[in-house]
Amino acid sequence: MLTLIVAVVVIIVLVLNAFDAFFIVRTREAAIVERLGKFVSVAHAGLHFKVPWVDRVRAKISLQVRQLDVMVETKTKDNVFVQIPVAVQYQVVEGREREAYYMLSNHEQQIVAYVQDNVRSSVANMDLDDSFSSKDTIAQNVAMSLRDNMAAYGWHFVNTLVTDIRPDSRVRESMNSINAAQREREAAIAQAEAEKIRVVKEAEGAAEARKLQGRGVADQRKEIVEGIAAQYEMLRAAGVEESPEALMLVSQYLDAMVDVSHNGNTSVLYMPSNPAGMGELFGGMRDVLMANHVLGTAADSGPQVSKADAAKRKRELAEKARRRRQDSQAEDYSAQQSLGEGANPVGGAAPYVSDSIEQPKGAREYFQQLRQQLEQERNNKN
Repeated sequence: MLTLIVAVVVIIVLVLNAFDAFFIVRTREAAIVERLGKFVSVAHAGLHFKVPWVDRVRAKISLQVRQLDVMVETKTKDNVFVQIPVAVQYQVVEGREREAYYMLSNHEQQIVAYVQDNVRSSVANMDLDDSFSSKDTIAQNVAMSLRDNMAAYGWHFVNTLVTDIRPDSRVRESMNSINAAQREREAAIAQAEAEKIRVVKEAEGAAEARKLQGRGVADQRKEIVEGIAAQYEMLRAAGVEESPEALMLVSQYLDAMVDVSHNGNTSVLYMPSNPAGMGELFGGMRDVLMANHVLGTAADSGPQVSKADAAKRKRELAEKARRRRQDSQAEDYSAQQSLGEGANPVGGAAPYVSDSIEQPKGAREYFQQLRQQLEQERNNKN
C-alpha cells in the first residue's frame, strides 16, 4: 500500500514538472528567462523549454509601439505660462530587451524627465507667437534628445509630437481680442479704400458731366448769340433802326409768357407790382405788336413800300407809344398825389384819366383795342 502511494506522488510530481518545463511566448513579446536569479536568455514568440524548479520567466516585455503622453508647463520668453502636451511614441529594440529591462527601473519617468527638460529649454527662448509657429521645431528637438540619451538603454523613439500649446484662458482671450482688432482694422482700411475709389470715380464722372454740360451750354449760347445777331440784321434790313434790341427783348419776354401759360405746373408768375410797371408792360406789348404789324405790311406790299417808309412808320408808332407812356406816368403821379392828400381811391374822387386815351380795364381789353386799331389802319390803307 505504501508503495502505491509513493508511486502516485511521483507520478503527480512528474506531471507537474512536465507542465512547468514548457512556456509559450506570444507574437511581439519577449520573455526574460532567469536561472536561480541570474539572466539566462530572451525568449521570443513560440514554445520554449526550461529546467523545472531552476529556470523561471522573470517578465515578458511588449515589442509593440507604445505612446506616452507628457504634459509640460513652462514659461515663454515674454513671460507667458503655457501648457504643452507632448506625445512620445517608442518601442523596445529587438535584441536589446535585456538592457531595456534591467538598466532602467522606470523607463517612463526617464522619458518624462527628458521631455520636460528639452521642451522648457526650447520654449524659454521663444515668444508666445513664435512658439505657436515652431511646434515642429520643438518636437524635433525633443526627439533628438530622447534618441541620443535613451538609445543606450535599448529604446527606440518612433515619433515625437507636440499636439497643442495652451496658454492661460485670459491670455487666449487677449490674443483673440488683438486678432479681432487687427482684422477690424484691415477691414476698415479695405472699406475706406473702396469708398475712396467710389468717391474718386463719382467725382471724375461728375467732372466729366459738368465738362460736357459746359460744352453744351457754350454751344447753346453760341447758337443763341448767332440767332440774335441774325434777327438784329433782319430788323435793320426791314427798316427798324431805332433800338431794335429793345424790340427783341420784349419779343423774348412775350415768348416766355406764352411758354409759362402753356405750362400747367406753373403756380407763381412774377409781374410788376406798381401801376407804372404795368403801364410800361402793356406799352411794350403794344409797341411789339405795332412793329410786327409794320413788318408784316412791308413784307406783304413787296417793292411798293420802301425801307424808308417802313422806318418812318416805325418812328411814328414809337412816338405814339412814348406819348402814351408819358400819359400813363402822369396818371400814376396824379393817383399818388390824391392818395397823399387823404383821398379815398375807392369811395372818393377817381384819379385823373386822360380824355385823349381810353384806359383799358385789363390785359384782354388792351389787346382787343390793339387788334381793332390795327384792323382799322389796315382798312384805311385799303
